[in-house]
Amino acid sequence: MTNSTADPVLSARGLTRRYGRGTSAYTAVDGIDLEVRRGELFALLGTNGAGKTSTLEVLEGLAPASAGTVSVLGMDPVADRRAVRPRQGLMLQSGGFPADLTAAEALRLWTSTLSAPRPVGELLAAVDLTHRAGTRISSLSGGEVRRLDLACAIAGDPELLFLDEPTTGLDPESRSRAWELVRGLKEQGTTIVLTTHYLDEAESLADRLAIMHQGRIVREGTVDEVVAGHPSRIRADLPEDAPLPPPLHGEAVLRGGRLEVSTESLAEDLHTLLTWSRAEQVPLRGLDARAASLESVFLALAS
Repeated sequence: MTNSTADPVLSARGLTRRYGRGTSAYTAVDGIDLEVRRGELFALLGTNGAGKTSTLEVLEGLAPASAGTVSVLGMDPVADRRAVRPRQGLMLQSGGFPADLTAAEALRLWTSTLSAPRPVGELLAAVDLTHRAGTRISSLSGGEVRRLDLACAIAGDPELLFLDEPTTGLDPESRSRAWELVRGLKEQGTTIVLTTHYLDEAESLADRLAIMHQGRIVREGTVDEVVAGHPSRIRADLPEDAPLPPPLHGEAVLRGGRLEVSTESLAEDLHTLLTWSRAEQVPLRGLDARAASLESVFLALAS
């Protein structure tokens, strides 16, 4: 876990991003505050249209903010782009290389744009593509193409790395290999900003995360902090002639024989219900008890 007192590598205050003008204006990012500390992996979560990509474009220096302030490595990512760019790496959703290039040729092309790139052979080895160096991009698997994109992103040995949906569309094995590569970069001290649709990816990799909804950050912190205070739930179907359930710590609703309990005392309320069920000989059909999770918090906030 990263030190909470570490210096911020990236910070935003009141960050706003609008598109269009007048009556057709649309606010994609609505005055968010954000901070990423040195050496941590920070995940930005949200449904499609939540504002993740627009936020990332501003932080990466690819688009100006409509309002607010942004600091990346102590500089303005747009005004100071020439100074910021060599110190950051971008892994976009698609690298866009011609399909007839080989993996090695694509990397040589990319590294030719950098002032002090890592050697191509070293980059291929870092993403486990040495054996595919001479293979055309059209013949690489989806996972291999994404690893090639990652090689391009780390070619300049960046202090700050942006990963935009790095494992979308990959099979479980390819996702697992990508995770290991990202963990290795973090262990080397790289600060990483990750956007992802996969909640298990954020849980596995992130030190801290933020959930965006309708252009705003609605929850931020470690996974434990984000989940804390969010209720667990119990569901069960009761017979039509069942007596009323006993008092519980949580809020219980009984409709048409369906009992739903929202509680922050899952173990105690579940024990109370099971004890009542045995004593009153009331079956709890389809009993389902689930502790609060990042998934349940995300679904509740994004609905």
